[in-house]
Amino acid sequence: MDIRHLQYFMEVARLQSFTKAAETLYITQPTISKTIRHIEEELGVTLFDRSNKKIELTDAGKIIYEQAQPIVKAFQSLSAELGDLKNLQKGHIRLGLPPMVGSSFFPEVIGRFHKTYPQVTMQVFEDGAKKVMKDVESGLLDVGVAVLPTDENLFHHFSFVMENLMLLVHPSHRLAGHDAVPLNELAEESFVLFREDFALHDRIITECLRVGFQPRIVYESSQWDLISGMVAANLGIALLPETICRELDQERIRILPLINPSIPWQLGMIWRKDRYLSFAAREWISFTQKVLMGDRE
Repeated sequence: MDIRHLQYFMEVARLQSFTKAAETLYITQPTISKTIRHIEEELGVTLFDRSNKKIELTDAGKIIYEQAQPIVKAFQSLSAELGDLKNLQKGHIRLGLPPMVGSSFFPEVIGRFHKTYPQVTMQVFEDGAKKVMKDVESGLLDVGVAVLPTDENLFHHFSFVMENLMLLVHPSHRLAGHDAVPLNELAEESFVLFREDFALHDRIITECLRVGFQPRIVYESSQWDLISGMVAANLGIALLPETICRELDQERIRILPLINPSIPWQLGMIWRKDRYLSFAAREWISFTQKVLMGDRE
């Protein structure tokens, strides 16, 4: 006996008629009669008294009817809940965003997603890209934004930003009038960097070592506006993505291209390859890919 059999039995009991129950269930009367006989044979009891024109529940039938009601109701509720999830009427997404990414790219995207799927709730966790990647890997987050490349064996991803880091200096700095600055020109400078849990922290140090010097770090922060503020106060230099630089006050800071080498900054949405994603999370990935890739194009 399965839930469908119980539903057939409940409808016959409610309407006191095999014919009417078959009509409301859109099945044939022989099918419903066969199902009831199957239940009776399986349980070893008679469910309906068929001696009168209107069939009536037997004592055994009444017991089963009472016990079956919450079961069928729970199944109907479960089906409705799953339907809501499939139709994106409900759901919850845990999203990880690096701070400088969130303010630049995602307020509008999240707003558009919420307008399309108002019943889907979202928790946004702001952390450095390295922490976001770790939390997506562990399952604490459904999806997140990270600096690419990532481990191809662990993550699916799509890229939505590809640009370079720019050099920020004070207007009075010796390099302020240059058209572009080679990285090795910064060997004697004081650097203001993101903290160690940000992917750019390691990326900048690695590139500096590659051209022959260990950067002298005077301050680390998790906030790009504080980093740029320290440059404006002439406390050091910084390297920030082009997107962030477009939001800075260029009266207080000079922004210059970095060359030989340039340092790329590629962002992507990542999610685990081997973990189940909810309907809501899958729709978020599809939605943001269309919006962000479309905006980029």
